[in-house]
Amino acid sequence: MAKELLILTSILFLFAIILSGCSRDDLKTALKSISTRDLSKHIRTVSSDEFEGRLPSSRGEEKTIRYIKGEFEKLGLAPGNGDSYFQEVPLVSITADPDTELVVQGGGKTLSFAYGKDCMVSTRREQETVSLENSEVVFIGYGIVAPEYGWNDYEGLDVRGKTVVMLVNDPGFATQDPALFNGNAMTYYGRWTYKYEEAARQGAEAAFIIHETEPAAYPWEVVRNSWTGPQFGLRTEDGNRTRCAIEGWFTIGSARTVFEQAGLDLDKVKSDAAKADFKAVPMHLKASMPLKNTIEQSVSNNVIAVLPGRARADEYVFYMAHWDHLGINSSLEGDRIYNGALDNATGIAGLIQLAEAFTKLPSPPARSIAFLAVTAEEQGLLGSEYYGEHPIFPPAKTVAAVNMDALNIYGKMKDVTLIGYGNSDLDDYVKSAAALQGRTVRPDPEPEKGHFYRADHFSFAKQGIPALYVTVGLDHVEHGKEWTKEQKDRYTENHYHKPSDEYDPEWDLSGMVEDLQLLFHVGFNLGNEDSFPNWKEGTEFRAKREEDMEAAALK
Repeated sequence: MAKELLILTSILFLFAIILSGCSRDDLKTALKSISTRDLSKHIRTVSSDEFEGRLPSSRGEEKTIRYIKGEFEKLGLAPGNGDSYFQEVPLVSITADPDTELVVQGGGKTLSFAYGKDCMVSTRREQETVSLENSEVVFIGYGIVAPEYGWNDYEGLDVRGKTVVMLVNDPGFATQDPALFNGNAMTYYGRWTYKYEEAARQGAEAAFIIHETEPAAYPWEVVRNSWTGPQFGLRTEDGNRTRCAIEGWFTIGSARTVFEQAGLDLDKVKSDAAKADFKAVPMHLKASMPLKNTIEQSVSNNVIAVLPGRARADEYVFYMAHWDHLGINSSLEGDRIYNGALDNATGIAGLIQLAEAFTKLPSPPARSIAFLAVTAEEQGLLGSEYYGEHPIFPPAKTVAAVNMDALNIYGKMKDVTLIGYGNSDLDDYVKSAAALQGRTVRPDPEPEKGHFYRADHFSFAKQGIPALYVTVGLDHVEHGKEWTKEQKDRYTENHYHKPSDEYDPEWDLSGMVEDLQLLFHVGFNLGNEDSFPNWKEGTEFRAKREEDMEAAALK
């Protein structure tokens, strides 16, 4: 069967070459332009201390976007936003004063929880001061309202003005029951972004999530580092006044202390919360907290360039990666710069290299190829969200989007991982490209971590545009699966969202080259077809896609 697939793939790829007017040698020239030398150069540059951690709306941003624009210009790519390579993204940064604490009263005790050590807090409201004053505390389970799963943690409950405390992830992960939500695989309801949004819709004054490393998929240090300093959001007309006054996290240790204060067994209520008949638990505690904020409005930028198509230039295939990271944390001892080499200087290097590869073709694909470097991914996918809500090119004319985030630094793999495998027709393009390399495609081995909802392609998916996220495989050609897992786990534990995420000359970028060549094949095939891929039946994005395509057909 594998041999038959490879033969079919070769035939289809030859057909694409014929349609494009290219020869095999032309394709080889384009593919060979993707090199470890050039990737290394771009990664080293973008993740250097000179770029100051690439925080949006900073000197680091200015250096970063100018570098990306300069590389696009060298390649002869056209500006993607009229006569500009930039799309302005209006942001507001809110920096909480860390000299604050949460006070919880009840159970005959008054306890204090320190910012950073015991809890992390911030606000989306554009206000210099927000506060809680004797806000009633309620344990709300997972904080989910999901009619399609018959689940409503807020049913019959009025939480207006109250503080809700909830668990991270969703009941499917907690129980490992494949019939509950999506089993081990996280749904969007498990993401912290959803939980805060739902708490705000319910009228809660504050919302706290209990952090646990396994269901969150990252250690407490990631929460602390990510939430320290300026927290960015998209500016809104109402100043985000509809969001909760306080959004925050408890460490698992602090959460146990709070539940003991309330006379509750955290492990028992966690178990109860994973059942469909769970009812919210009043904790008979009162929460108080002042939070002073420094507010700055600013404009950040997405960077976009286009290689115009030779036949259907009004149809677009997107490659994308985020250019931002966490900037500089002056409160740290020693190294204070979050260089973000793997996350995501590698993605920007890959974006530039793919752009170069397409310019090496004797003529461009039939469709236009767009290259989008987005801002503020680390702050909640803000740059891609802004593009999705303010698209430069019509969604119905956008064929697909390919996202790159934290590319392969471990060497060649026998496989490649496709996040969201089974969601769209794009699976077939990835499998065909992998077969040309003699590789296989595997679904996300860690679906419980919700990777599909944590990267920029999700912003395109929400607009109905088929989008994929291909990431590092697991089966290393020399060392096998266990070795690869150990390397990835070591990075997450020691370097993810830490100043130590720096370029290492010992990285093996040969696998990154191979993965980018695979993604080139995907875009090349999409760029030379006249059909539009779609989401699979039953996915939450298909209806939006079909609605947009039908509306466009009527014009």
